[in-house]
Amino acid sequence: MKKNSWLYVIFLCFMMIQCSTGQTPGSFRKELFIGMAGDTLPYRIFIPRKAPAGKVPLVIFLHGSGERGKDNEKQLRNGVMHFIADRNQKKYPCYVVAPQCPEGKRWLENDFRLPYSRQPEKISLPLGLVKQLTDSLVEFLPIDPSRIYITGLSMGGFGTWDLITRFPDYFAAAVPVCGGGDDSLAFKLTAVSIWAFHGLLDDVVMPSRTENMVNGIRKSGGTPRCTLYPDLGHACWEETYADPELLQWLFSRKKEQP
Repeated sequence: MKKNSWLYVIFLCFMMIQCSTGQTPGSFRKELFIGMAGDTLPYRIFIPRKAPAGKVPLVIFLHGSGERGKDNEKQLRNGVMHFIADRNQKKYPCYVVAPQCPEGKRWLENDFRLPYSRQPEKISLPLGLVKQLTDSLVEFLPIDPSRIYITGLSMGGFGTWDLITRFPDYFAAAVPVCGGGDDSLAFKLTAVSIWAFHGLLDDVVMPSRTENMVNGIRKSGGTPRCTLYPDLGHACWEETYADPELLQWLFSRKKEQP
């Protein structure tokens, strides 16, 4: 991580203080991230109650479009609470970070209703801040850099596909739910552990958006997993995150270190 800006150095020191003091283990703490250019991003961070010795995984959760805002609360409505449930934390202790995208912005600035879209040349401002935030947390918290996981639903599913396409060597695994990406770039994801989910009755985001990404990766030699629910629509995420097999799979993924 480059540290060639005095502003960034100040920011990192600020983050170190924020992440190491006043935390309440076992609960989501409200925080405000300040990026390198002074932009801000509300986020919640969960600190495991009884983390094992050494470093532990990090789960990044990207919410859908209905949870945008600045209250730093709505992003916890759907899906993410499964990761911090006592029964799951006992098996899979981890840090969980849930940033909140502001109103009028998207994790990926594309029309999700289209059957296909190209990846924008530049990463969106909110998603760029998520990457900066993740870098800072890995720098100053006992997070295992070989076990950084990302998941998201709907708009967050698009953000998940976008981020792993831009940084395929960064994440140990990804779980995009009812999202989509630029399938012309699927060849970049052959080495990424991916389990994608979509409801075949989805009338908000076409299921083909997930199918096209998965098929593109497979044609390039990758082996992503894909679950298509025949009887579910857009809001398939509760079924997804409640599946114990998903968590077992996710936390078994580990990125090979160079």
